[in-house]
Amino acid sequence: MTKIQALFHSTRPKTLPASLSPVLIGGSIAYYYGKFDWFLFIIVSLCAILIQISTNYINEIYDYKKGADNEQRQGPQRSVAAGLISLNLMTKISSVIIIITFLLGLILVQQSGLIILIIGILSLLFAWAYTGGPYPLAYNGLAEPMVFIFFGLIAVNGTVFVFIHSITWISFIASLMPAFLSTTLLMVNNIRDAATDLKAKKYTLAVKLGQVRSRRLYFILHLINLFVPFAITIYSSNLFFLLPLLSIPLNIQAARLIYIKEGKELNKVLALNGVLIMINGLLTSISFVISK
Repeated sequence: MTKIQALFHSTRPKTLPASLSPVLIGGSIAYYYGKFDWFLFIIVSLCAILIQISTNYINEIYDYKKGADNEQRQGPQRSVAAGLISLNLMTKISSVIIIITFLLGLILVQQSGLIILIIGILSLLFAWAYTGGPYPLAYNGLAEPMVFIFFGLIAVNGTVFVFIHSITWISFIASLMPAFLSTTLLMVNNIRDAATDLKAKKYTLAVKLGQVRSRRLYFILHLINLFVPFAITIYSSNLFFLLPLLSIPLNIQAARLIYIKEGKELNKVLALNGVLIMINGLLTSISFVISK
């Protein structure tokens, strides 16, 4: 594997829908209100993807330093731990991505004001604090709540704010779907790695709850997610907003597999969760576009 291939692998492409889906939903809500702009949409999308990639790169740096990425790990190979990319190079590339993201974000700040600057800075701090800093979130069971906030509530409503300079009840309700699904995506990862994380003193939510309760919570979050389209439909009195329920078969499959898969087999559930996030985002976006 070349360095370029290793860097692409380290972006964790199967998880990138977690950053794209909420932006897609937020953009479609802006269209619903008649204030969509393609240029702004592209900039927001780039910022969202780059924030997630920088989070994943920084995650590799600190998990390697703290011994969480080792030969017993059940997940995909990590480039730094495998020696495919040096720690120094990964640090430099992560820094460059953060700088590029910040500069792109200034375009959005100019368009929408200081609130977007605050959101951008907090998002970049989250990318670092996820596994870095004096109290790393992922090592203290706080990653899932933060993913719920940043990859759901903030991602969707922040995108909507860029376009219409306000947040609406319908955007808040819609943001719960990527929030729940992104949280379940991370939960699969942490359920799979619980044994090795415990040895590395990485006390994720899955480590704290244990396998049984973690899988039960995963199932519950998938179930709750299915009620969100009904909430939007009731709020808007528009049956088109039930469209995301077409992804129910994937929800059921993911909720079923979490109970029967173990170890590396959970990587299939992780990939399925990524597909589900993207399909849910597409269906939700279509529901807003055709409801305009």
